[in-house]
This record gives sequence, C-alpha cells and structure tokens, in this order.
Amino acid sequence: MARIPEHEIEQLKREVSLVRLVEADGIALAKQGKDYACRCPFHEDATPSLIVTPTKNLYHCFGCNAAGGPIDWVMQRRGVSFRHAVDVLRTELGVVDAPAVATVRTPAAFTLAAEADRQILLRQVLDYYHATLKENPEALAYLAKRGLQHPELIARFQLGYANRTLGYRLPDKQLKAGAEQRGRLQAIGLLRDSGHEHFNGSLVVPVIGTDGTIQEVYGRKIRDDLRAGTAYHLYLPGPHAGVWNEEGLAACDGEVILCEALIDAMTFWVHGLRNVTASYGVHGFTDDHRAAFQRYGIRRVLIAYDRDDAGNTAADALAKTLMAEGIDCYRVLFPKGMDANAYALAMNPPAKALALVIRKAQWLGSGDAPTPTSAPRDALDVIDPHLAAAPAAPVAKEKAVAVEEVREPTLATPLPPAPVDDVATQEGEHDLVLTFGDRRYRVRGWKKPLNPEALKINLLVSRGERFHVDTLDLYQAKARAAFTKQAGMELGEAEDVLKHDLGRVLLKLEAVQTEQLTAALTKEDKQPKLSDSEHSDALALLKSPDLLDRIVADFTACGVVGERTNTLVGYVAAVSRQLDRPLAVIIQSSSAAGKSALMDAVLALMPDEVQVRYSAMTGQSLFYMGETNLKHKILAIAEEEGASNASYALKLLQSEGQVTIASTGKDPTTGLLVTHEYRVEGPVMLFLTTTAIDIDEELLNRCLVLTVNESREQTRAIHALQRQRQTLNGLLAATDREAILAVHRNAQRLLQPLAVVNPHADGLTFLDDQTRTRRDHMKYLTLIRAIALLHQYQRPVHTVQHRGKELRYIEVLPTDIAVANQLAHEVLGRTLDELPPQTRLLLKHLHTWVSDECERLAVSRTDLRFTRRQVRALTGWGDTQLKIHLGRLAELEYVLIHRADRGQRFDYELLYDGEGEQGGRFLMGLTEANGDAMTAYDSDRSGGSASRSASGRATVGAVSGRGRRVADTAHAMHSNVSTLIDAKTSPTSTTPVVSRAGSYTAASHLAAGK
Repeated sequence: MARIPEHEIEQLKREVSLVRLVEADGIALAKQGKDYACRCPFHEDATPSLIVTPTKNLYHCFGCNAAGGPIDWVMQRRGVSFRHAVDVLRTELGVVDAPAVATVRTPAAFTLAAEADRQILLRQVLDYYHATLKENPEALAYLAKRGLQHPELIARFQLGYANRTLGYRLPDKQLKAGAEQRGRLQAIGLLRDSGHEHFNGSLVVPVIGTDGTIQEVYGRKIRDDLRAGTAYHLYLPGPHAGVWNEEGLAACDGEVILCEALIDAMTFWVHGLRNVTASYGVHGFTDDHRAAFQRYGIRRVLIAYDRDDAGNTAADALAKTLMAEGIDCYRVLFPKGMDANAYALAMNPPAKALALVIRKAQWLGSGDAPTPTSAPRDALDVIDPHLAAAPAAPVAKEKAVAVEEVREPTLATPLPPAPVDDVATQEGEHDLVLTFGDRRYRVRGWKKPLNPEALKINLLVSRGERFHVDTLDLYQAKARAAFTKQAGMELGEAEDVLKHDLGRVLLKLEAVQTEQLTAALTKEDKQPKLSDSEHSDALALLKSPDLLDRIVADFTACGVVGERTNTLVGYVAAVSRQLDRPLAVIIQSSSAAGKSALMDAVLALMPDEVQVRYSAMTGQSLFYMGETNLKHKILAIAEEEGASNASYALKLLQSEGQVTIASTGKDPTTGLLVTHEYRVEGPVMLFLTTTAIDIDEELLNRCLVLTVNESREQTRAIHALQRQRQTLNGLLAATDREAILAVHRNAQRLLQPLAVVNPHADGLTFLDDQTRTRRDHMKYLTLIRAIALLHQYQRPVHTVQHRGKELRYIEVLPTDIAVANQLAHEVLGRTLDELPPQTRLLLKHLHTWVSDECERLAVSRTDLRFTRRQVRALTGWGDTQLKIHLGRLAELEYVLIHRADRGQRFDYELLYDGEGEQGGRFLMGLTEANGDAMTAYDSDRSGGSASRSASGRATVGAVSGRGRRVADTAHAMHSNVSTLIDAKTSPTSTTPVVSRAGSYTAASHLAAGK
C-alpha cells in the first residue's frame, strides 16, 4: 500500500481536536486550568487521571502512562492499526482531503453475505488477497527474488498477499455484523482469536481442486528478518487436504515431479516443467496425494525434496511406501544443502539446468532401474505439456523453444539415452572444439564466470584451408549476423547453415557452463575410496601399540632429522582439527633453519583434502572463503608476516570458532546497495611459521610455539642426510617415503570426529600464577584430548543417551596424560617462560660456555667477562640477532653490561648460573600419570601441593651493591625454590624483588643500539 505522506500525518495531529474526539467517545471532560481531566478509559480509574492538553493536542494518563495525540487515541480506543486510524480520521471526520496522487490503487471493499458458507468466505478473502498482490510492490519484489514473477502463474493459481488490510474492509468489530463476520473468519482460520490475520505478511497460495473448491491455503512470510520463533510457513487449521496443480497430474502421462514445498513446485512450473506438485513439507505426503496418483495412473515419481538430511530421510521413506504400491521412484539430486528454487536461481539458464537435474535423477530401488513401457517424449513435451494446446507466457515459451533445439530427453535415467548428435567435442585446457560435418569451430574464452547478459568468446570457424576468426558476443544478434556473413564469404558456405551452426555453438556453451557451475556448487571434499589393502595398512598403523614411536620413526624415514618433540606435537595438533577447539601451532626459528621444512613434513602426512595452504593472506580474504570451506581443516600459512593483515580474523577464528563480516553489495534483483553477511565457520587448526623474534602477544596466547633446533650438531646431522640422499640408498628411501606418506594419509581419513571425555580431569593441576595460563591450560587439556583421539581405534567407543540423542565418545587414559605432560613441559613451558625460546637458547649456550671457561681458567663466574664478538664465534649467530637477545637478557637481569675501553666497547658478565632448569623442564604444577594412579608430576618440587602452583624456575634478579649475586640464592636447593620465591615476592606483599642498581637499564638500551 502507498505510504502515507508525512505532511498529512502532521496535519491530522495538528487540526483534529482531541477534546472533541474524547467527548465523541462519550467521556466527560472536566476543566482544570488550561487543561481537561477525565477518568482514563484504558484502565479502571476511580479518580480522573487522564489529562488532555488542548494547546499541544496531546493526552497523558498518570495511572497507566497511556499518551499520544489524535491518531494514538483512535488506535488505542478502537484497537486498530496506524493506517486504519488515519483512514478513520480522514474519512469520518473529514479533516483532510484524500491524497491528490495515489501511487497504488486499494482493492475495493467487499461485504460478506450473512448466509455465505465456507467456500464463499474463502473465495472472497482469497480474491481480495489476489487483488492486493498484484498492486503490492513488496510482494511482487519477493516473487521476483524467488524467480516467480510470472503473470500466468499468478493468474492460474490465484496467488495473493495478506497485508493486514482485511480488517479495514469489514464492518467495525463493535457492530453486530462486524463481530459476526469476524467470528466466521476465525472459525475458518483466516483470522486468529486475537483478531489478526492468520496469513499476515505472507504470500498466499490456495490449493484449488479440479472442481474449483478451495481445499487448502498455504502462506509463506515474505520477510526473512522476523524475530526468532516466528513461523515462516503457515496453513489453515486442521489436516492438509487437496493436491496442488492437479491438472498437471492429469496431463503428465504417468510421470510427476514431487517437491517438498509449493515454492519449489512453482519454480519447476514457471520454467516449463508443468507435471509437478508438492507435498506439505517432508512429512506432508497425504492420502489425497496417493489417491490422485492412483486416479491419474502415475507410474513414475521424481522426488525433488531438499538436499539436506531431513529431505533425504523423507525421500527414502516415501520411496519405500510408493514402490510398495508399484510406483517407481527416483531422487532428484540438487547440490548439497539446496532446494529446487535455490538451484534455479543459481543456474543460467534455469530451465535447462532443471531439465538436466531431472534427467540425472537416481533410481531409489534395489537392483537395476526398470525399463519404461512408454515411449520417450522429446524435450518440448516434457518441458510443457500444454504448449501444443495453448500458447504459454512469453518467458516460458522462449525457454521451451530454446530447449526444443537441443532435443535431448529430460526424463530420468530409465529412458534410453539421448540420440548421439553429429557434434564431436574436444575440450582442452583453453579450447573447446565443435565439429558439424566438415565445419570445425574452435572456441576460446569460454571458461569465464557466468554472466547472464553476455557470452563473449573468440571463435574460429574453418573448412579445409579456409577459415574465419573473430571475437563476438553470442548473445548479440548483430554480432552473430556479422560473423555469419563474413564467415560465409570466407568459407563459401550458405549463411543459413552457419547461422544454424552458431545457434548450436551457443547452446553447447550454455550447457558446458551450466555443468561447470553445477560442479562448482556440488564441489565437496571427496575422500578417495580406500582399497582393502590400503584400509588394512592404515588401520594397522592406528592400532599399533607404539603408535607415537612409529610416527616419530616415520618422520625420520621421511627425512626429518631429530625434532622428536616438534614433529610429534605438530602431528597431534593436526589431528586436533577433528575437535571442537583445535590447537594452533607456530614454528619459530631464524631464517634457513628449517621451519618451513618442519611444517611441510607434518602436512605431508595429512590428506590433501583436509589442508588449505597459502603463502600470504590479505585482510579480508578469510571472510570470503565459503561458510564451511575451512571446517575441521588445517589452514597453513607459510610465513606469519604474510598473514599479518589477516591476523585479527585468524585470532577470532581460533578463539571464537567463526568469523563474520558485513559487506555492501548490489541486490541482484533491484540493483540497490544492500548489506550482505559473510560467515566462515570453524573449527580450524592454524599452522604458521615465523622468523620474528618478538611474536604478537595475542597470537602467542593462542598458539603452541615450536622452536627449531639450531645447534651445530643438528646442522651436521642435516648435512649428513643431504649427502645421503645423493646415494642409491637415498633414492630407495625416497620411494619408501611415498609409501609411508600414503599410509599416514589414509590413516587420517579413517579418524572420526568423536567426542573425547577425560575422566581424570578433576585430578589434573596447572600453573595459576599468571592470567595467561587460562588459555595455556586449555591448550594442555586439548593436547590430552588430541592424543586420545589419535588412539581412538585402540579405545572402546562408549554411547550415552541425552535429550533424545545418542552421544558417542572415547575416554582419556592416564598414558595420554603422561605423553601430554612430556610434550607440555617442552612446548608449553617455553610459552610460559619469560624468555622467548631463542633468547633462552642463547642463555643456555652462555651458561655452558661460561661454566667451562671458569673451570678451565680457575676463576669465579663474577670475574669472567666476555664480548659480543666472542658470543658470535661461540654461536655462529648474526650481530643484529645477538644485539636483540643480549639486550633482552640484560633487561631481565640475566647478564650485566660493563663499559670498557673508555666507553667504546661493552663487556658482559653472566649473572645466571642455571637455576630453575631442573633437567630442562620449565612447566611446573602438572599431575603425573602412573598407570591408574594420578600423582603430582612435580611432587619433588616446591609448590606441588600448595594451593597455588609455584614457578618452575628460581627468581632471576641481582642485588644492589657491587654486581654480585647473593651466594645463598645462587646455590639454593631445588626443594627450597618455593621458600625463596616467597622470600623475594610474597603473594601478600607489594614489595618488589631487590634488583641491581638502576644503571643496568640504560646500559641494556645502549647495548641494543650497538
């Protein structure tokens, strides 16, 4: 309906006297100064509490807070809508004239006869809805959006729209006639007990029998942004009745397309496939449908239900029922998750796409499909049985004629295959070659995104040594005419022949592009089918009692030297992609140390279909990757720096499990700018590498950090392997590598996304001295679950019934916790360490070297000084790298900087003497798993049984004075670590740890700049 002009609303509010309006309702007003008072009619009011202010033309009740102006008064007093209240003030009081220009004509009012029966009432209301639809832009726009704005469809099936105006055309409900008519409409179900229209805001589709009786009414809300819980599909009260498009069944020659919903059935109908009907939802196949099938001799049903779990289940169940009655059933397979309407909207041209999917319908019975008894019909008969009898709408006729030229059968697989055309097709990577007799057409540029308005190609036609080549748009008649004219002159061929050839080229290209789009829509991560031997080898690997040791051994056989912990953690993290919250891994090392090789080695053991690999990502690329394209997959990015622009989205995807973005785009129907929402769902396992020394703190919190072994011993081992690969044994090992990779990839394909339950979770402990351990604790628990998931074929699968669903799960064993503890000490310990892994590695080198030098020179540690040049010679690291790490060690008081040679050089003194290493373990407070007994993993350490977990390393710091570390602190026993920490930084005290003189800070900054 037309929008009421703002100036008219303001005129009503200004010129209608609210005082006269109140008095006209029989309410006595009493003067109170400049205002009037009365008893409020909207609640039980003993004393006057409603005040009317004439100067502002407003009212307000101090009892129930009812307030407003003249329009609000009419709405509240009569219980009508805003538009109805405006109509009342406009027509009854004659305050304003009718609008000068009416953009939409309002359907004429009707009067319901008192003796009208149910059919007359239904017919009158549906006629009103039908007239409303044809003049309502919003409803017509909805039909256009669904591809159903078809004049013949609207007229033949009497489509309508309920726009909340039915009540305006009825007598006032306070009158006897109005109450009586509303009561009869409520009995039918067109009005609800509240007085609102049952199909309010819905496209209305009546189901009309062959005798003209209205047997059912279906309503579909045209807006998709209604509040949660709103029903979008409505019917009349009571059991479903009738069969939609029963005339189509009478002329279908024994075959019918059965859809799940009327919108889908109308989609087939408007595209020329008129032998279609619909059930009322997945469970809405009624006895009326069955009787109609028997009445019209239906022998073959093509079930075109939605391609989802509910549709598949319902189609299978219905097929069993119908085939037991002697009716052959076939399943029309749309792309996964689609229905007929969504499929038609995505394809171009939709008529041919629907005909193609009908032809490829799959037999639902057992054994071979039955041979049909009826003769095959051509495409024209199937697309539209009525075309021969009466002219169809222009759109339907045009599509039917286009398909007629193809002349390919569009029935399901039981019919004989389509006759072989004389077109020989050869598809190369870029060329498509079509041959018609002695004329050869080579097409280039056809592999472009589908554009419904253009088909621009490069076309070469040749016959013998004669040829003509040009670039043209096949959808433009002038371009085709010019091409055929010039080609006829070059080849000496009649233009009519070339014109016919060009039409066949056009249809062939449309068919090829449609198949491409169908393939793209149906693209799934198809898992290769394993042979019996491949399945048994993969299962043997997963059932191996020493599975983790075998994984490490296979890494070694594939060319990975050392790195036991890193490879095992990477493998387990890749397995965690099957969990609801997978792990994330970042490999950190200096350039050329082998971080990429380590990531490649882990990913090589994973199937290709579960990993997505990129060198870099832009800021918004993640949001457009498809809603489920990353679900339960591995997203590997070669360099963390290459994903810096997308780091925010990656962090959200890891922590929240999904990311969404709102983007502006054009509506394909109206061309107006609208907001589109793009969503990418997880869970996804992130795998990154980086050479950065300082990793983003937010990313570090979410990832396990693996550090590549950069020792000289590791380098020698790598060199030895590189030389060994050049030998015959290396060649044979490369062959063995492919076999090993194949077994692991197949084993990963056998892993199922089972739930994992940890019955020992309550007995586990973890550090709690930092807030960031809240995330690290979840990494630890996920590590345990991933290890258990990897061993799923060695564990019994338990089931439990909960809320009507069966849940399958496996349980964590103490051995899983023991392995996780070992890995967590080496991996999570580094993450929780105050020093980055590379800085910690330098500190270890310095500690070992200083200890050896002090012993060799027979000097104390405090008397030994060293330069950055000596450290470069010791480690082989670059000077810039050492500046950063030594500066960090000085800042955290692990080394002391001394100025020498008149300030031109810096010497370093090592303050750290190895405290806190304890065999290389940095993560304290874990629980040890010994068989069935759960004991404190660090029971020999202080803090193991305390209410809070103690740090695994003694407090690092220096005392003020001459630069000496307190002797008692330097040689404190491991059992007194907790006491030392409490003495230095009591949890109830704000006194900081005593530090060396403040000059070290400035010195560390000077060292970083040198």
